[in-house]
Amino acid sequence: MKPGEEIINQGMADLAEGIETVASLLVSIGAPRLRRSGLIIPFPIIPFPEHRLYDLLKSRHADGAHSKYNALIRRLVTNSRRYREARSTTTAWSPARRSSSARC
Repeated sequence: MKPGEEIINQGMADLAEGIETVASLLVSIGAPRLRRSGLIIPFPIIPFPEHRLYDLLKSRHADGAHSKYNALIRRLVTNSRRYREARSTTTAWSPARRSSSARC
């Protein structure tokens, strides 16, 4: 498992169970992007997840909530890009493939 995947996996499991956690709120925020990347995100997603995540972080981290929120969003974006890239590389052109066919 790559870094950051655990929070996405946990968030999807929490959503499927109907549990509101940092992970499920994060997946709810990223649901459209994650779905475009090929992941199956459980329905329903949590409404107003951005505000709810910030409020949850503020109750746990007080003054550190803003930086914690931003770090989680960066992690979400990084992982959704990773999923999208992994999906696109399965059909993408490869230099190795081109070199071997160029020799024929």
